[in-house]
Amino acid sequence: MNKKLSLLSAAVLAAMMLAPAAPVQAGLPFFSNNNQQEMPSLAPMLENATPAVVYISVAGSREVRQRVPEAFRQFFGQRGPGELREERPFRGLGSGVIIDAAKGYIVTNNHVVQDATEIQVRLKDGRTFSAKKLGADPDSDIALLQIEAKDLVQLPLADSDKLRVGDYAIAIGNPFGLEQTVTSGIISSLGRSGLNSGEAFEDFIQTDAAINSGNSGGALVNLRGELIGINTAILGPNGGNIGIGFAIPSNMMKNLVDQIVEFGEVRRGSLGVRGNDVNAELTKALNLNVSRGAFVGEVLPDSAAAKAGLQSGDVIVSMNGNRIQSFNELRAKIATLGAGREATLGVLRDGKERNIKVQLQEATGSQVAATELHPMLRGATLNNTDRGIEVTEVEANSGAAMLGLRQGDLIVGVNRQRVSNLNELRRLLEQRDGGVAALNIQRGDTLLYILIR
Repeated sequence: MNKKLSLLSAAVLAAMMLAPAAPVQAGLPFFSNNNQQEMPSLAPMLENATPAVVYISVAGSREVRQRVPEAFRQFFGQRGPGELREERPFRGLGSGVIIDAAKGYIVTNNHVVQDATEIQVRLKDGRTFSAKKLGADPDSDIALLQIEAKDLVQLPLADSDKLRVGDYAIAIGNPFGLEQTVTSGIISSLGRSGLNSGEAFEDFIQTDAAINSGNSGGALVNLRGELIGINTAILGPNGGNIGIGFAIPSNMMKNLVDQIVEFGEVRRGSLGVRGNDVNAELTKALNLNVSRGAFVGEVLPDSAAAKAGLQSGDVIVSMNGNRIQSFNELRAKIATLGAGREATLGVLRDGKERNIKVQLQEATGSQVAATELHPMLRGATLNNTDRGIEVTEVEANSGAAMLGLRQGDLIVGVNRQRVSNLNELRRLLEQRDGGVAALNIQRGDTLLYILIR
């Protein structure tokens, strides 16, 4: 799929570009024994960059489900549960990147710290600190941590929208617990998506720089030591590196982190269109003069797209001056840019390209497992609707079922404060500071309260 670049040749070629010009003497080869001539190396850049990459160790507990055979259900009561659930402790490790030395902000992957009750960060100089999780976005796999420490080193951010296939890339992290491991390669592809099922937002950088377990949350940097991505996934049959790794672009990460810092959460942006990728069949059928982009099949009423004047049949080919390759790429960029932000879309209509400015709305169709909001709500699925927060599913014999939640219930308030969406519910539950929360439930024509601790 990609032409592999050996680690040695990558390092040599990269260093040739970075090394200062030296006087050339006739008859001397490039690698001279002359002590006055420096050997080409990435070491000077890495000496500045590696202190900003940290080792993360976590501990916590996760719910494990085990199916109960029908023959044994009699031992759990007259009917018995279809599965058993228990909390099991876990430990894990990963990597992180310091992006703000003054405030102690560290970015990592959500899957590195998910469900962790204890997060420890170890710096390159050996100092260890307890970290606080400020917020996370599971759908884009980004989490923001904070430590209280002095003399930190941060990585400057590069503009990941300016990356090109073939640019050099260096991965820094802690694969298999081997701290401060550095590997090199190139950018193999951009705008990768469709790697995971579900509602994940993907716009990955693909690289052949070796990435393995434990590299998650680490840095992908350019030859200037600037952060271009957060390493997050690999494609490998046995969980090992085969030269296909993926990183979240630095621009996408920054958009998400800015929202977490400002609001304590990610406020997903919404354009309000449905569509699909531009492909050869669509290009031929509609006589389009582009082969890549996001085809708009439907514009939803009262959406940001409708207010901006987008029409069905439009092809979105760029966003804020950067080319759009697919509908999934557009979806990821819109969602992570955030609600209330303005974007300029390059739109192909009737054979002519025009720019349309749109102010993004907040996504209202998001769905979450209620255990993300509170452990006692385990087994319930909540969804934003026009009527409020609807309980769309309640698993039998779950914590939510034992509390009395039912499918179709609407959560309309917490401790007598009105809530209309999941973001408001999450914020109020986090603010209760360990006390009791009274959920105000509307069930048909009846209003009732359910207490959670």
